Amino acid sequence: MGKHPHSADDYILKLYVSGASPNSLRAIDNLQHILETHLAGKYQLTIIDVRQDAAVAEQQQIIALPMLIKASPLPERRLIGDMSDLRKVLNGLGING
Repeated sequence: MGKHPHSADDYILKLYVSGASPNSLRAIDNLQHILETHLAGKYQLTIIDVRQDAAVAEQQQIIALPMLIKASPLPERRLIGDMSDLRKVLNGLGING
């Protein structure tokens, strides 16, 4: 049975990073670990490199990097940093870990 592209209760997440900086790579690793542990199969993560797409950073009003935006479920939340603070990330995602 195939998993549909995305269901209504999926978490829709966008992580904005700046190239392959150590901070960016750490944020990606930390976030993927958290998501696989707490939201396995229930999320869509898009990683956007603002150095390759500066316009998108402007549209989203990205003020600091790395930045995670939880677009869904609402309310939208924004988290800044390397995603190493587990409690902060879970709170930001609205997950009680």
